[in-house]
Amino acid sequence: MKLITRTSSILVHVLLSALLLATLFATGCQKEKLQKPNILFAIADDWGWPHAGVYGDPVVQTPAFDRLASEGILFNHAYISSPSCTPSRNAILTGQYHWRLGPGANLWSTLDPTTPVYPLLLEDAGYKIGRFRKSWGPGDISNWDRHPAGHDYTGTGFAAFMEERSPDQPFCFWLGTSDPHRGYDKGSGKKSGMDLDKIRLFECFPDHENVRSDVADYYYEVQRFDTLVASAIAILEEYGELENTIIVMTGDHGMPFPRCKSNNYDSGARIPLAIRWGNGIDISGRVLDDFISTTDLAPTFLQLAGVDVPEVMSGLSLLNILKSSKGGIVDAENRSFVLHGKERHVPGQEENMGGYPVRAIRNHDFLYIRNFEPERWPSGTPDYLEASIPYCWLGDCDNGPTKTYMVENKEKDGLHETLWNLSFGKRPAEELYDCNKDPEQMVNLAANPAYQEIRAKLSAQLLEQLELTADPRSASTEDFDFDAVPYLGQGPRHPSYKAVK
Repeated sequence: MKLITRTSSILVHVLLSALLLATLFATGCQKEKLQKPNILFAIADDWGWPHAGVYGDPVVQTPAFDRLASEGILFNHAYISSPSCTPSRNAILTGQYHWRLGPGANLWSTLDPTTPVYPLLLEDAGYKIGRFRKSWGPGDISNWDRHPAGHDYTGTGFAAFMEERSPDQPFCFWLGTSDPHRGYDKGSGKKSGMDLDKIRLFECFPDHENVRSDVADYYYEVQRFDTLVASAIAILEEYGELENTIIVMTGDHGMPFPRCKSNNYDSGARIPLAIRWGNGIDISGRVLDDFISTTDLAPTFLQLAGVDVPEVMSGLSLLNILKSSKGGIVDAENRSFVLHGKERHVPGQEENMGGYPVRAIRNHDFLYIRNFEPERWPSGTPDYLEASIPYCWLGDCDNGPTKTYMVENKEKDGLHETLWNLSFGKRPAEELYDCNKDPEQMVNLAANPAYQEIRAKLSAQLLEQLELTADPRSASTEDFDFDAVPYLGQGPRHPSYKAVK
């Protein structure tokens, strides 16, 4: 079957979506002036799939997210561009894969101020825009005339933003938070009444009370984010704007635990996603299995507002998905797979080796991963022997009780050693996982003779997509040294790291 790529179908999607939008406005408009939808984008920091009640998690309570799903659409296969804060948020704002953004592909970096971002395009089109707490970054955007996510309402909140807004002015608001990013109030989950025995651990975690309590503390902050979104929904209801507001609730990547955040397995790259739009989604309560990239959000928001989508945006509008009456798979032709990857998270390697570059392709049956520098350590160098006392480094994985337990008990038995290696050990150049037989991607089949045809096919498809999306890791695209990008953060870096000048 001829391969239909996401990039080659952008023009068709733009035309079809424009027709849908025109029909929508023509049908629902009783005045000469068209009523443009408002946008509330709610994003958590380090909230991964499937940690929400509506996904079947028996412990974490997410009534706001569950409500949006029941009154809108729940997505089973939503993925970020990169499992790292700055590049993930860059991809959302720009509608482009992070590898197209130069320095913006790395954590604690910059973003070219000439890059189109959807909030500023909406502001230029007459929208009132604003942001709350964590939005773009972290990094340095002092060379931008306007913040790419809008005006700052961190000190006053969404209520103040709504009070300032003219009643006839459409708005776009970025509702961010630092939850559930580490650190946590240790034991907060258990103290809140969570039953640690009911927590469903990822298979890559050892089953120990320290780990279960750590996950409960993460859940506690997920619930705090959910409460924040619930308060914003209440404000929309108070102003009579709920039905004309498209609400998107999601996270920027997986939970801050070993083999999750900063990893391209489902535990790091797959995210919760629910979208509610009272005036625009005719059939609510649908659950979809189409593959969605968060790069798709920017072109969606722009098309809903009647703003031209810049050609550089590699994402595909979701408008045909939102307006469909179908569940399951709506757009099999264009959403049968998703791409994601990673460049440098933190400089956890020796000297200036930078990050652990990865690209991945995921479909309903398999996950294929290409590790471009397999001689490096995926979570950072484990031991720094030049120090007076050798210690575990692993700077690319957030510190916490789960990481500490796994490091300290690596040699306890064969299981603990296996789990340590899955999270922190070196990986081969290629990884392949059968997601039906092995949904948590624990057994690498890339070297299995029975899977060589599938491995070769997915490898070729991934490389083709990297070419089409102008990835510097592809063969023909102009090279870009991601490792040479300065790391502007004060966070983890290998003790031997020398700042790039």
